[in-house]
Amino acid sequence: MKVAKFEDLEIWQEARDLCKIVYEVSSNGPFWQDFKFRDQIRASSGSIMDNIAEGFDRGGNKEFMQFLSVSRGSCAEVRSQSYRAFDVKHLTKEKLDELLKRTDTLSRKIHNLMQHLKNSNIKGPKYL
Repeated sequence: MKVAKFEDLEIWQEARDLCKIVYEVSSNGPFWQDFKFRDQIRASSGSIMDNIAEGFDRGGNKEFMQFLSVSRGSCAEVRSQSYRAFDVKHLTKEKLDELLKRTDTLSRKIHNLMQHLKNSNIKGPKYL
């Protein structure tokens, strides 16, 4: 299946959804007032989707894999920051569980795409 643009990628769509959730949970209460932490988790969540997009538009699988690796690292950052937010009572247990589930699933999907690209004979435009 040919993917014509990064918006077609399921991982980008899921990263976008995660980013929306992070913005939602950090937009009220004590999280909203914790400026540095709020900005940090928002930047990390945005980095996931942005690196998928940038890597895709680079045109080659090697570069795409590098950006996917950065994206996966940002996903781990959001996961870790979610625990920290819960520990300082910025998140409920329910929201923590949702963020942990989403970051875990997304990280595995990014990894699977990286493995697919690594084993693919096509090295130019993305054919997934």
